[in-house]
Order: sequence, then structure tokens, then C-alpha cells
Amino acid sequence: MKKTLLLLTCLFVLNAFSQQKRLWAKSVINQKAPKLTVEKWLSDKPETKGKFVLIDFWATWCGPCKRAIPELNHFKTEFENDLVVIGISDETKEVVNSLTTPKIEYFSAIDTGRTMYNTLEVQGIPHCLLIDPDGIVRWEGFPTLTGFELTSDVIKDIITKYKK
Repeated sequence: MKKTLLLLTCLFVLNAFSQQKRLWAKSVINQKAPKLTVEKWLSDKPETKGKFVLIDFWATWCGPCKRAIPELNHFKTEFENDLVVIGISDETKEVVNSLTTPKIEYFSAIDTGRTMYNTLEVQGIPHCLLIDPDGIVRWEGFPTLTGFELTSDVIKDIITKYKK
């Protein structure tokens, strides 16, 4: 009986640890977001005051990053009254502008100096932050991580909970 109980406890603990969200950056959840810093806007500079801001750190060579672009385009359209979507790459303007498919329909910038990447200690991309209008990070991570995906429902719940 004790062995069975011990085995069940071990399985429960292993399952709990396997369900933890994995991050490839420093966690800043429920903390003040770092100042939005970019080297150059490739699009117009967005007005973020009073808005939720979704920042995506990405690169043109990154397959998962490119696969996320259509979903980010969708978020930009679906939540256009409440959400600003921004993609930040550490590549040059020429490299980012050479990506024609998929087409980025949200705000875009470069940060070749990796200012925000370094502040957040981003080690893996895509890495997203969803920031509320008060500047607090409400969601962070790899947007397609199984079990922890960034979806329309997740964004809708965060907007509903933190909208002023």
C-alpha cells in the first residue's frame, strides 16, 4: 500500500512538473513591462496609450515565427479597438523587408542592438508579451507551446479582465 501511494505521489509530481510553462526568456509576468525600445520602425509608429500591446520577438529565418504571422495578423484585426500588435526583429531592415510571405499586417520594427531582447534575456523565439494598458505583462511565452498557446480566447479573457 505504501509503495502504491509513493508511486502515485511520484506520478502526480512528475505530471505537475511536465505541465509547467516553459520559457526561453526571463519571466516578467504580472510585472511592469520594460520600456518599448526599438532602433527603427519599419511601419508607422503605433499609438499604444490606453491599449493592450502584444509584442512578438521574431526573425525571418525562424520557422515557428513565420508560422505565427498569420495568427498575429488575425489578432490585429480581431482586437483592433483594444490591441496593438508589434513585431520586433533583431535583423536588419533589408533582411526583414526581404520577407514577402507571409505578409506582416501589424506594426513592425527592428532592434539590431537587441535592447529589449537583452533586457528580457530572450533566448528563444518567437517570444511574445501581452501587456495591459497599465504596462503590466499579463501573458508571456512561446505563442504556440502546446498546452499554453496564445489564442483569441486567451487574449479576449485578458482584455475582459484588465480593460479599464
